Amino acid sequence: MASVHESLYFNPMMTNGVVHANVFGIKDWVTPYKISVLVLLDEMTMSKRMTLVERRRLNKLILPLQQGPDLSLGQLLKTVDECCPMTAYAVKLRLHVMADGELKDMESFFDTLPSPFSDLESEAYKTSVVGLFMRYMLLAYNKLSFSQVYKLYTSLQRYYHSHYLGAPDSKPGPPAVAAEETDMELTNTEDTMEGKLEKEELDSPPLRFSELLDEDAPSRGPLSQKQAEYFLARQAYLLKNDENKALKPAALQEELNNMLKFNPDFAEAHYLSYLNSMRVQDIFISTHSLLHYFDRLILTGGEGKSNGDEGYGRSLRYAALNLAALHCRFGHYQQAGLALQEAIRIAQESNDHVCLQHCLSWLYMLEQMKGSDSTVLTEDSVKMAAHFCLPYLASLGIQSLVQQGAIGGKTASKLMDALKDTDILHWKHSLSELIDISLAQTTSIWRMYGKSTMAQQQAQLLLNMNSLEPVNFGVQQNNTEPFAVALCHLAELHAEQGLYGAASEILTHLKEQFPPHTQHAKLWMLCDLKIQFDRAMNDGKYHLAEPHVTAIAALNQTEGLYRKALVLKAQNQTTEAYKILQQLQLQCEKTRCTETIIRVMLATAELHWESSGFATALPLLLQALALARQHHLQALASETILHLAFSQMMLGIPEQALNILHEAMESILAHGAVIDKGRALLLVAKCQIAMAGTRPGEERRAGLEMAVQTLEEAAAYFSKLDCKERLRDVHYLQARLHNSLGQIPQRNKCAMLFRLLDQELPSSGAPLVTRL
Repeated sequence: MASVHESLYFNPMMTNGVVHANVFGIKDWVTPYKISVLVLLDEMTMSKRMTLVERRRLNKLILPLQQGPDLSLGQLLKTVDECCPMTAYAVKLRLHVMADGELKDMESFFDTLPSPFSDLESEAYKTSVVGLFMRYMLLAYNKLSFSQVYKLYTSLQRYYHSHYLGAPDSKPGPPAVAAEETDMELTNTEDTMEGKLEKEELDSPPLRFSELLDEDAPSRGPLSQKQAEYFLARQAYLLKNDENKALKPAALQEELNNMLKFNPDFAEAHYLSYLNSMRVQDIFISTHSLLHYFDRLILTGGEGKSNGDEGYGRSLRYAALNLAALHCRFGHYQQAGLALQEAIRIAQESNDHVCLQHCLSWLYMLEQMKGSDSTVLTEDSVKMAAHFCLPYLASLGIQSLVQQGAIGGKTASKLMDALKDTDILHWKHSLSELIDISLAQTTSIWRMYGKSTMAQQQAQLLLNMNSLEPVNFGVQQNNTEPFAVALCHLAELHAEQGLYGAASEILTHLKEQFPPHTQHAKLWMLCDLKIQFDRAMNDGKYHLAEPHVTAIAALNQTEGLYRKALVLKAQNQTTEAYKILQQLQLQCEKTRCTETIIRVMLATAELHWESSGFATALPLLLQALALARQHHLQALASETILHLAFSQMMLGIPEQALNILHEAMESILAHGAVIDKGRALLLVAKCQIAMAGTRPGEERRAGLEMAVQTLEEAAAYFSKLDCKERLRDVHYLQARLHNSLGQIPQRNKCAMLFRLLDQELPSSGAPLVTRL
């Protein structure tokens, strides 16, 4: 079966007028480098000894070799040799015959070149990419005068000897050749025009092939129009799909500045500078570049007239819309609102419904960022987008409604039904970017609802799904925000189960795919810090957890405040912790962050425990439980039930505590973290001990033995996390129980384990009896 790349030869539909105009310019076709590529293509079309794997590898090189900047002969042969050594040797041999022979050898090569078009067995179709390249080369060569043909031949000799044989008296390749090859244009056959040189091409050294595909280093010197367009298209694609493979922000900006120095009116370069500045959150350069992009677009008439609309007005309204999006990105909501109003006004005057729909989408997003209720605006946006057949905007609106519904407490079934409808829309219109966003959103929703198994399944589905985006420039996976979100969820889920090694490997992969300078790096940074903080807190090493609080607060102020309160509470600084928790609750009530509100209530209840205010904590816990059930937050509801059961046990009603514990045990054991499983079993054991104390003889002994078994299960979970502080509590209770049961060897063993951990860890702030 023919591969996708083989259609470059066979399928005439792979090329159209636009591709021809952008890829196959008339100028600078007949150069020594292009002759070398032509020899390679001729060898590929005529060779019958090439394997299928080698042919596919070479097919992947065709467009980069044709569209990219000129390479030296050594680089070209090295690249071909990596794909097919036999073909590289054949190309070298044919170039050797031409360069070390006479002018007639080069003429003979061009004379025999049309044979693929007349040969019925040839693989080059006349309207394919390869066929068009050969036809352009032949047409350009036939238009050359005799003196130009001779200059081309001497350039070929210099190109061959300087780059392959390394002649000491030769200047380095293409820059020296450019002086004689830039005047060989199809429309210029006059001898009087032969002396004209283009300073840009005369001074520009060749780009290495590693720069063409691997982006190891930026190009130097001015580029031709074709090279510049290819460079900008490649970098823009990589910034969208795999930012890690694009040039570093500083290197890319240097290259763009160099490009704009020779052509200040190059609008596309200004827009790429805007995208590059957004990577590093540079508000000044990004605004400057965006305004310059639309200025150049208007001045050069790049918009023209489209669908009856005047290009000037269209540029203005989309410039205002982009400026509003820029201010939204940086949190300048007032400036964003003003720019958005301007875009809406101009779009209404021009009766541009598509632009108005984009403005409406940004309007409800702006309201969401401000913390306002934008449900009505979002619903109107979805209806209008569907009316004007804009599936992308309609799907974005539905996904926004799903997100608002999840925050507002909608049931999972309703949200999943809505996402299912959008998925049908995505697959129908091949909206691969929205497919990724939908899967990442589903993962987050399941995680929020406490269904860790479903969240893990959705994350794996996203990571193992083949993208619908064309795989260009060596990009194998779209390293966009949805992939970062899914990987962060997987890392946290593995850490919750005590699989810190697997979580570390996922984070290492995230660091490689999203380096610190990329725009989505803060996702894995926050995830890594949270895992390290939780691990230190579980180990009882609060001095190690404290430095992470500042780093977390720099990335997420709410998370930083909450975790600062946890550290203060663990260090017995009750007053300071209570003040921070109250401040955080007021802040979260304004932003409607229900999850954090419930966590704050649970932490506040634990502060009441330390002053033996178990009855005081009950109303707070009941309010938290009602809020968790109202928003269908199963994980938080189960944790709240644990707190309620502990309070009831401490109030002297362990039977009631054990009854409500059974409601939460199923969900905790199925979806909960390992630390929650251990805490739940430890609480069950405490209730069993409390109930056994009131029973006579054999029933008491049976109850204590059951508690010993439950403690062994809890110890297994805590050992998996290496949670030494909790293990110390478990070993203490085990020693007391074995002593009550008369099991002296087991008592001594548990007592020894308790003593070892007690010597290693600092004294606990809260006594065992008042800690869950």
